[in-house]
Amino acid sequence: MADESRNAPACQSRSNVVCIRYDDLVSACGGGGMRPTTNMDNLIARAFSSAGLGIVAITDVPRLPELRLSLLPLSRKLATLPPDQLEVVTSPESGYQVGWSHGREKLEGDKPDYSKGSFYANPLTENLTESMLERRRYRRQVSGDSQNGTMNGNMEEVLKWDESLNTSDEAICSLASSNPAFFAPNVWPSEHLPQMESAFKEAGQLVHEVGIMVAQCSDSYVSAHCPGYEPKLEKILRHSKCCKARLLHYFPTEDNTSDDSTANSTEDTNFSNWCGWHNDHGSLTGLLPALYMDSDGNIVDCPDGKAGLYIKSRNGELVHAKIPENSIAFQVGETAQIHTGGWLQATPHAVRGSHGGHVSRETFAVFMEPEYHNMMNLPAGR
Repeated sequence: MADESRNAPACQSRSNVVCIRYDDLVSACGGGGMRPTTNMDNLIARAFSSAGLGIVAITDVPRLPELRLSLLPLSRKLATLPPDQLEVVTSPESGYQVGWSHGREKLEGDKPDYSKGSFYANPLTENLTESMLERRRYRRQVSGDSQNGTMNGNMEEVLKWDESLNTSDEAICSLASSNPAFFAPNVWPSEHLPQMESAFKEAGQLVHEVGIMVAQCSDSYVSAHCPGYEPKLEKILRHSKCCKARLLHYFPTEDNTSDDSTANSTEDTNFSNWCGWHNDHGSLTGLLPALYMDSDGNIVDCPDGKAGLYIKSRNGELVHAKIPENSIAFQVGETAQIHTGGWLQATPHAVRGSHGGHVSRETFAVFMEPEYHNMMNLPAGR
């Protein structure tokens, strides 16, 4: 985050996160074809442009309530497993970017982050390397069908997209070997939490499906304002298997006194004791509304109204982003900012811990982005 952002006057405000009903989103995406509307473009602009907070909430998503309640409590169950059981799903060879990770991440300086534990997996494929190679093998096998015009249109689009990556099987294998953080296969706590895999994948795939529609509407908005933009965000999210989901358990804060002086502080660092200030680096991040749990594992209301997600606006204001419980939130990442020439903009955000109540916070984020061989090019004229 830039220095001027840190030094700006910090005042708190309760957010007015832009909300779009799921049915309206589906209607705007009309059967997979671009059907831009002025109203939808305006909503995307309010959420994602330089004047927005870089976040939108899609409300009333079918199946979301039950999937959220099936998955998020498992985060606390996983984090409280004995160390020897957590060791089974710990992956040092992936840089702790697959399976269980605690105290390995560093944000805001060089101190290990012990405030949260994470479980990482790809919800779209068990093995990214094999999925990419399989797609290439299939493209070579059916290339004649494409030339004869007998291939399904959707599959033809996938294979053309794969061809545009302009890489080889050998290059993919070499890249996978040197970048295990994204390419290492999933691991699951099948013995001790057998329900985790299905709950994780179902929630992740739902977020991904809705994210594709958000990307399609974003493409429409950018295309209407940037003549040099070739719509790509929706294609990237639809076809890329490079997707990382993260189930998060934020441990109760050590200081749980509700009258602590930092509870009313406007210093940036006091807003980030659960997660430090950062921009997401991918294209789009999907986020489930958090659950709070007490020391007995019961779902409770958060006892601290100032805890949760904060976003730093363009004028330096610290905004408390309240995500509706029945929604999936989506935040712009820096990759989408580059691809759209700045028409969509990422924003710095952090998570503030709860003072009082000794509660943990459980949530789930899905990071969607291009595969490694996608071009990072700006629109013409930007």
